[in-house]
Amino acid sequence: MTDTSPAAAWPSREGEIVAALGKRLIVLVGMMGAGKSTIGRRLAARLRLPFFDADTEIEAAHRMSIPEIFERFGEPYFRDGEMRVIARLLDGGPAVLAPGGGALKREETRQRIQGQAVSIWLKADADVILRRVRRGRTDRPLLQTADPAATVLRLIAEREPVYQHADLTILSRDVPHEKIVEECVEALHAWLCDPQPAPPQDPPT
Repeated sequence: MTDTSPAAAWPSREGEIVAALGKRLIVLVGMMGAGKSTIGRRLAARLRLPFFDADTEIEAAHRMSIPEIFERFGEPYFRDGEMRVIARLLDGGPAVLAPGGGALKREETRQRIQGQAVSIWLKADADVILRRVRRGRTDRPLLQTADPAATVLRLIAEREPVYQHADLTILSRDVPHEKIVEECVEALHAWLCDPQPAPPQDPPT
């Protein structure tokens, strides 16, 4: 019987990754400024999968911007909505998802990602993150402080222990985006399609 599935018609590393994913998603985790949305869009295009930015989905669901949600309702309310949106997206089938940097604060979200996705930590050094957020968006609610740089360093210290549990880690640095995407593809293919053989067992005595 001939296999007529999309993956079978796409004999490549990308096709093998998508076939091995099944119903799972690829979730990019990391700090603000790590490049989750930028890399996520390109990775999704490379794999021919939908891309979702959790913040964009939250704004659409609430019909207001993230800063407005924070200002009107506070961070706990935002995190509740974020958790529901991510749960919905995880149940939607294969895609690439970029959640906000603080999404993994919720244990339920971490468990859902662990069970329904392959996670990639886009790890960026503190100086890279600081440089990017300084030249990027100015409306980030968590950076509306007297010392945004100190806030970023505090958030890195708080969140990196959680990010370290991701399935894969890719170093986010100032190189062409396609290089980071290629490294993600290589890591995903090795993780999903070229599993390491189990170590030999000692013969029974």
